Order: sequence, then structure tokens, then C-alpha cells
Amino acid sequence: MSDGLHLLVPFAASEAPQARAALAGLALPHLQALLARLAPQAPVDDGELALSMPHEHVLADALGLPGGDGLRPWAAWQVLQGGGEAGPHGWAWITPCHWRLGTDHGVMHHPQDLRLDGDESRALLEAVRPYFEEDGIALQYDGPTRWLARGALFADLPTASLDRVIGRVIHPWLARGDAGRPLRRLQQEMQMLLYTHPVNEARSRGGQLAVNSFWASGTGVLQGAPVPREPGNLQVTHALRDQALLADWEGWSAAWQQLDATDCVRLQDALDQGRPVALTLCGERRARTWRSAGSGWGRRLAALWSRPKAAESLADL
Repeated sequence: MSDGLHLLVPFAASEAPQARAALAGLALPHLQALLARLAPQAPVDDGELALSMPHEHVLADALGLPGGDGLRPWAAWQVLQGGGEAGPHGWAWITPCHWRLGTDHGVMHHPQDLRLDGDESRALLEAVRPYFEEDGIALQYDGPTRWLARGALFADLPTASLDRVIGRVIHPWLARGDAGRPLRRLQQEMQMLLYTHPVNEARSRGGQLAVNSFWASGTGVLQGAPVPREPGNLQVTHALRDQALLADWEGWSAAWQQLDATDCVRLQDALDQGRPVALTLCGERRARTWRSAGSGWGRRLAALWSRPKAAESLADL
């Protein structure tokens, strides 16, 4: 399918009741017509309790990244993509974040809510660096809301994707068991350390959220695995992601309609030109791919009688 098109759509559906209500009233005529011309494949069914999101599973397979649930080495892959040496080390993404803490649980804010700038992020990194180093973890700055971490702890520690945790109660997604204890302890220590940090005191005076913890994700080792390949014709659109993670379901619906009028039309045009086409739609539980599989009249006629409604296909994700 080297000359074809394969579109991957994360957050095409959500378990949130508001999302399901929005989906029920959403008109997606081009998606409807496109699905009628494509053959459904067996779903990738991870379940809503998996540490990795279905779209991450599909993309990791396309890239040839090794590992199981919560252990796809995304951080190591980023180091490699940036021209660095991932080596035999465990790597992780560290996201400075705000946990809204209640009496018996905490909820993760979207890192975007912090509006953290580079100077603030670097100052916080320098404050926490010695504590990470005590656990054999080296930190380096990558961006305001992403640091890279290297250490043996992350070699075989499954961690929940940030996309799993944003907007949710944190406790079910914390690193599990004895292997996760050092990370859980470090998170608790950073909450105490950051509480009175000058950056947070200044942010509080300005009415901004404090950076009161961090999240680790993208853990794993890359060395020894086949060199990750290019994803070929696979294209990923994040048009729906931020609205879903911010629980902006009106914005999410508008983004779906825009995607329907653009990308779905583009895939239909490719089909009309005789090019192979695939569409992978991902929700919180599963991913499902539809592929072009010939254009015989018998198949087209069957599609007309058996075409599912777009909303029904999305609700199943």
C-alpha cells in the first residue's frame, strides 16, 4: 500500500456521557459514505483499563516499537529520532503537572492548563534534579511540559499514557506493585518539595495553577529491538485529541465535522482514483480499521444494504 493512504484518528470516540450524547446528534455524511466503501478489519481491543491508548498501540505497531501494554519505549524513540543514542537504558517522559487533590483522590489537569513557560520549567527541573539523581535517574529538558528521564527504573516499569490520565482520578493509573514504589515515593516527595517553591509561589500570586507533581510515561528500552521503521503511508490526525482531553465536547463535535469535510473527502477521492485506502478510528477501548478491498458491484451492492451508521461504528470504540 505504498501509494495508498492510511489515516489514524485518535479520540474518535470517548466513554464520557457528554461525548456519547454529542455523537448521537453528529452528522458525518462523508464518514458514513466512506465506511460503506471499506471493509472492516478485526478490532484491536485493549479495553478501557489498558495503560496504553488504542491509537498508541496501532502507531507503535506501525513503527515497529517493541514492548507490551504501558511499555512501548516512546521516550527512547524520541531520543533516537532527535539524533541521540538511546543505548541500553530505560527512558521515560516526565511531565510537570498539576494534581487537583481532594480528601481521598486526586485528578490530573491537562498540562496545557498550566501555561508553563520555559524559564519556569527549567527552574523546577533544577529543583527536582537531585532527588531524581538519588534514584539513579538523569533528567534533561525537552520542553516546558516535557522532560526526558534516563534510568534503570524505567527499563521494565509499565506506566499509563498521559492520554489515559488527563482529566481523570489519578490513583488507578499510578505505577503498580513493588516495581512502581520508587516512582510513587518520588511523586510524593516532589509534591512536598514543590509546594513552597518560588516558581509556584509566584504562580499562585498570579492566579495560575501550581506545578505540584509529575507524570512518567513512554517508558521502556529500545536497544536490542529492530530499528524503528518509518510508518509508511500512515498519517495521524490529532484534530480531536485536545478537545477530548479538555472535555470540550462542543469543540470536539466541530472538529469531527471539519475532519468529515476534509480528510474523509480526501480518502474518498483517493478511492475514486483507484488508490488503496485505510481508515483507523480509535476510542478509549479499541481501535478499528477499515480498508479498501476491491470495487466489484456485488460488494458495492452489499455495502448499500449493510452500511452501519457512522455514529454506531464510533460508539463501538
